[in-house]
This record gives sequence, C-alpha cells and structure tokens, in this order.
Amino acid sequence: MTGTASLTPARVLRSEWHKLRTVRSTWITVLASAALLLGVGILMGATYTSGGGDADVDTVVLTLYGSQLGAIALAVLGILVTAGEYATGLIRSSLTAVPRRLPVLWAKAAVYTAAVFTLSLTTALLTFLTAQVFLSDTDQAASLTDDGVLAAVAGNAAGVTLLGLIALGLGAALRSVPGAIGAFVGGVLILPEILGMLPYEAMDTAVRYFPTQAAGALGSATPLPGAASPGAALLALLLWAAAALAVPALLLKHRDV
Repeated sequence: MTGTASLTPARVLRSEWHKLRTVRSTWITVLASAALLLGVGILMGATYTSGGGDADVDTVVLTLYGSQLGAIALAVLGILVTAGEYATGLIRSSLTAVPRRLPVLWAKAAVYTAAVFTLSLTTALLTFLTAQVFLSDTDQAASLTDDGVLAAVAGNAAGVTLLGLIALGLGAALRSVPGAIGAFVGGVLILPEILGMLPYEAMDTAVRYFPTQAAGALGSATPLPGAASPGAALLALLLWAAAALAVPALLLKHRDV
C-alpha cells in the first residue's frame, strides 16, 4: 500500500462493517433490542382482550410497543460505534489509516444505518405477524395488506434507525460513551416531554418534530392526534440526523483526535 492510493470508499465500508460485526457489544445490543421488541409484542398480543382500554390504540403501535425500549438499546450501539473507539483508542488507528478522516465517519454511519434498518424491519415484521396470531379473533386483528400497516411497520424501523443515527452522531461529537448516553437520554428522550408540558401552543407544535415524537408518528397506521404527518415526521428526523452528524464532521476537520 502506498500513501492513500489503495483507499476506496468500498474498503473503508468493509473495514467498518468488519469492526461492527466482530465487537461483542454489537451482538449484545442487537439481541437485546430484538428480544425486547418481540417479547413485548407477544405479551401485548397474548394479554389483549377486545373492548378493553387499548381498543382505540393503533394496531401497529400496540404490537410494536417494545420498539421504544429496543430503540434505546440500538441508540447505545450507535454511541459505542463512535464514542467506543475514542474510549479504547482505536480511533487513532482508524484515522491514521484514513487520513482524510471524514470517510470514516460516513462509513460508520452508512454501515450502522444499513445494519440497524435491516434488523429493525425484520424484527418488526416478525413481531407484528407473531402478535397477530394472538389478535386474530379480536378487534385489533390486522394484516400487512391493510391500508397503512406495512408503511407503518417500515416507518417504525426507519424511526428507530434514525434515532440510533442521532445517537451515533452524539457519540462522535462528545467522544464519551457516558456523556453521549446522558445527552441522548436527557436531550432526546426527556427534554421534549418537559417542553411539551409548557402551556404554549407554539411549543406543542414544535415538540411534534422532535426525534422521539417524529419517530412515533412514523410508526402508526392511522394518524395520531396532535402528531406530525408521516412525511413531515420523516423529514424532521432526517434533518435531526444530518445535524447530529454535521457537528462531529466539523470537529474532525478542525480538532485533533
């Protein structure tokens, strides 16, 4: 290898994919996320009775309720993908091998996005279909061919993935696993809930487009009261993820490792 002549985007992607799949924490968080989503989905389906307190809940939201917990596990994975390398010092080797730096960040984001979306969509489909075995004779019976159901299942997976991508960006920006987890929990999960309690209509409108609220709107087959439309929610999440990655990109260009 001479200089950076042999460096290609494909090779950087392959390197990041190898790191992602060979780290033990990847499999722990992935299995935890899948188990939470599937386990909660089966529990909701097995314990549901027609005409109960959940009768008015959207079917996809009901069966994929565990995605809220699974998303936290995958967000931790996103943080470990970036901040974890700073904690171990591996980031120095990565950036030495790729002196331009930014391709490393883009490759991490691309590999994480592809892997997590595939996992989330597969698990969401499996969970929905399994829960429907228990719900087939209830007022929550539905199929993937029903209006809006498949889009909501895919939207759920997209929302979880983009939340994790925001966490990945926080990890890259803060370069600290505990700091990034704290920022994600405090800034992404808790802060919107606090702001939503303020008695201002403008604040209620703004909170609709915060990450967790936008992700929730994506995962519902029927419009949620007071939520953004799926298109607006997806755009908001994409902008949040882009902003979360733009900050560490600037830091990589102007700050030492």
